[in-house]
Amino acid sequence: MTTSQFKAEVFQNQFLPQGTRDVHAIMTITSEDVVGMAATPNRDRVFGIICDVSGSMQGEKIVAAKQAMVKLIRLIPEDTHFFIVTGDHSAKVVVPVVPATSQNKERAINLIRAIDANGTTAISTWLMEALAQFKKMPDAIRQALLLTDGQNDKSDDRALLAALERSEGIFQCDCRGVGTNWKVAQLQQISNRLLGTTDIIPDASGIEADFQAILGKAMSKNISDVNLRLWTPQGARTIFCKQVSPDIVDLSNRAKPVKPQVVDYPTGSWGKDESRDYHFCIEVQPGNVGDEMLAGRASLMCTLNGVETKITEAKILAIWTDDEAKSTKIDRRVAHYTGQAELAQSIQEGLEAQAQGNLDVATAKLGKAVQLAHESGNEATAKLLRKVVDVEDAVTGTVRLKRAVAKEDAMALETRSTKTTRIPKAGQ
Repeated sequence: MTTSQFKAEVFQNQFLPQGTRDVHAIMTITSEDVVGMAATPNRDRVFGIICDVSGSMQGEKIVAAKQAMVKLIRLIPEDTHFFIVTGDHSAKVVVPVVPATSQNKERAINLIRAIDANGTTAISTWLMEALAQFKKMPDAIRQALLLTDGQNDKSDDRALLAALERSEGIFQCDCRGVGTNWKVAQLQQISNRLLGTTDIIPDASGIEADFQAILGKAMSKNISDVNLRLWTPQGARTIFCKQVSPDIVDLSNRAKPVKPQVVDYPTGSWGKDESRDYHFCIEVQPGNVGDEMLAGRASLMCTLNGVETKITEAKILAIWTDDEAKSTKIDRRVAHYTGQAELAQSIQEGLEAQAQGNLDVATAKLGKAVQLAHESGNEATAKLLRKVVDVEDAVTGTVRLKRAVAKEDAMALETRSTKTTRIPKAGQ
């Protein structure tokens, strides 16, 4: 194995005015070919399906979910293991972890067809049953797909937090909400903690295509349990560490100490030709003009054949200068992702203000979001914004709130507000 299978680059303006403490850097990590690294027990994969069968799923939703699960089971490669958990106020293991043989698939499909929907919603119980199944294959790449159409019961809040704490680092989970009666924040709480994604499926007819896309992505993973290790010098502290592409995920509170001044941040599983960006902000002891220091060293770490292995590394530097032309220049990638984070925050605050009836604040925040989306070329987010506001001038962020907004459009904007765009390669 060579480190060339992963490539790491750091983008920053390393020149700081005298007295400045904060060092910002964007680290781009690209997996060029991790297939050679997968000749380990990590080659095994487990794909878990967690499906809501509470009473609100009755009718076309449960019919569509069952049809999608049947299609999904048929598409799972034979060298993969799978299981199915259904849940309402409790959880049921419909199919325990089994190899995806033709015989096991047919047995699973027959059991899926017998599934019915009733009861309330307690997602903690679903996750705990899934966790028990994943623990049967501790060396595998472990990915779950959770589908629900409703809100988790408030009485389950504490149990859900405990389930997430126990599941973190064991498996990843993509969450999908069908219809508009679920809460974005609830599913994002799960997917953020379990390094997955959350999205809306507005209509039950879209479940099948979405399930297949998630399965395809899960099957592309070749290496699991990869950590981003950050060393910082004595006296320094990390203000934040965030994944900023393809989605914004704040990893700051997920740091696990390795030894003094060294922490690990989880990044989950990786596949071939995958690229992600991370934003570090490190506070260091300020230097004098002409001083140089290594402000941080970021490494990608994984365990291969039982041995902890460094697979790539990049350095974060700081040089203090009195040259204003050098020190005032903001690295364009740092500026870009700072703007993308502000874009996501503006959308979330704008939608919250609108829901509370504070229309002036909502207009200002969503107008700022339109302006930021325009400046950064985030057309996907701009398109979603145009469904909730009438844009008079994108350059200045002049907008009017639409009088009637479909609930699924507002939820899609909220759900996808953390999806970022990159600086086009031609401009690099």
